[in-house]
Amino acid sequence: MGLLSDPNRRRALINLLTRLNAPICVVCYMAGVAWFMGLAFEPFTLRTYMSENAMGSTMVEERFPSGERAVATGREFAAHKKKVSGMPVEWLVKTMQARGLEVYTQRFSRTLPFPDENKERYMVKGTNVYGILRAPRAPRTEALVLSAPCTPGDNNNQAVGLLLGLAQYFRNQIYWAKDIIFLVNDHDLIGMQAWLEGYHHTNTTGMDWSPLQGRGGSIQAALSLELSSDVVTSMDLVLEGLNGQLPNLDLANLFYAFCQKIGVLCTIQGKLQRNDWDSVSGYSHAVQTMMLMVMKQASGRPWGDHGLFLRYHIEAATIKGINSFRQYKTDATTIGRLLEGMYRKLNNLLERLHQSYFFYLMPSLSHFVSIGYYMPAFGLLAVILLLRALDLWVQLATPPPTTEDGIADIEQVRHAHSSSPGVLSVLTPLVISHLTGAALYMLPIRFQEMAVEHFPVSETEAVVLTAIAVYTLLTIIGTEQGWRVLKLVALLYLAVLLGCTALINFSLGFILALTLVPAAAFVTPHVPKVLSAFVLVILSPACTLLFSVFFFQELQEMPVSFLDGWLLYLSVISQGILDHFLYGSLVYPLIALLVYPCWLLFWNILFWK
Repeated sequence: MGLLSDPNRRRALINLLTRLNAPICVVCYMAGVAWFMGLAFEPFTLRTYMSENAMGSTMVEERFPSGERAVATGREFAAHKKKVSGMPVEWLVKTMQARGLEVYTQRFSRTLPFPDENKERYMVKGTNVYGILRAPRAPRTEALVLSAPCTPGDNNNQAVGLLLGLAQYFRNQIYWAKDIIFLVNDHDLIGMQAWLEGYHHTNTTGMDWSPLQGRGGSIQAALSLELSSDVVTSMDLVLEGLNGQLPNLDLANLFYAFCQKIGVLCTIQGKLQRNDWDSVSGYSHAVQTMMLMVMKQASGRPWGDHGLFLRYHIEAATIKGINSFRQYKTDATTIGRLLEGMYRKLNNLLERLHQSYFFYLMPSLSHFVSIGYYMPAFGLLAVILLLRALDLWVQLATPPPTTEDGIADIEQVRHAHSSSPGVLSVLTPLVISHLTGAALYMLPIRFQEMAVEHFPVSETEAVVLTAIAVYTLLTIIGTEQGWRVLKLVALLYLAVLLGCTALINFSLGFILALTLVPAAAFVTPHVPKVLSAFVLVILSPACTLLFSVFFFQELQEMPVSFLDGWLLYLSVISQGILDHFLYGSLVYPLIALLVYPCWLLFWNILFWK
């Protein structure tokens, strides 16, 4: 405090920071990247442990015996689904009733803002079927959910069969202290959204659904099951939910503990855990696993039906069966015992999961990186913006040099006044940039019909191409105001924006900081225009998304050609817009209304006249 309270020392510190501003910024950027890459090194991570005492021990005897019967039920479900070309509602109702459940249905419909070409749907109508197993040993104020989406074709039939098998087995047990809801949702995420809105009496997306006739208690936890093959080599845990939300880490710890106990091969991000962390290949494997989680979390989309539960403060995850080239095989009985053990432990909860972490990254299932470890990496990048803002503030506050007779040079005074405009002159580019962002947010949906009428494109292509056209054309807008004050405002604006984003979705904030911070730091009207414009475009949000698409495919070991990558890029844009209008994903409005206008301010500074 003495250093800052003494005017002479404070002035000396400011002079040091301004004189060494550029080298310090370069060091901070390199240190931030190095810190983040070091997070995957196992000695720098924490080992997972169970924080919730009620789930601390896995001393539960799993006795589920009906794996073969569950597989047969799944085949019967597949036959009825093929017969009716969709969800076999009547068969499901009768089957659940035969297992002693209270069975209810919910109809829903949704008109998409434009056709979803990935799943070939526009007018969506469906029916959810769910059965409630009432708790025989409690006042029925709490509930657990086990769901299995009904998907087109032969996908996930085995999951529905296992769900029905577990329902029949659970019905004969007397130790349940919570209601257990067995849900088969139609049209994957859309059906799950309708059911959750009906269960909690909310309607945030404008979907039409019929009220639920039967409800259980307050939902404490949920698991979504995805099995698309009779042969399963490993069970994969999917955690990433809507807007980058993650479930309580104890849920992941519970899954890993029972996989270890029962002997099930378990993965995260589709990758097995390795023990050779001290080797280059082991470290590279951990980095790939962690980066896959970062990319998925940054997308803001739910990567399974569980992702929508997190909005309602319900801890949920998706367990996905993987059939790969591995020799290890897991049968339906073993998977049933894994789920039985997890639900028996969740049944012991006396309160919601809250003791473990909600903000974390996982380079493997046995290790995690807490928020206290990964936030300094972002902080090192964000401090660059503050250092550059400090440098500009000092330049604006420094009076012009005087001559020997004490009279300031007239040209210096005139330059100082011209580079320090009033509030209105700074407000003008801010307003113009945000109006362009509003246009980017609203025009793609509103102009799709016009584009389809005049160009040979589909509705989805019209939305995406309109967004790209608006994004490109509005970059030519420029101003002629004082660039130093404008850049000072833009730097502080970007620092606050990235800081708030990182608190909500660290992965998205960090990826944006990696590209936007260098652009914000170097841009001035005095740098070479052509080269700087090229760099600024490369570091723009649109190009960041394009590079992320190719990088994500590389991480998944599924590289694509440039043409396939471009088509995938267009698909990602359309899915991002759909996720916003269907489920409330915030990534599209964040980029369009805030990040893009902020990037436009730096574009204006570069082409200052």
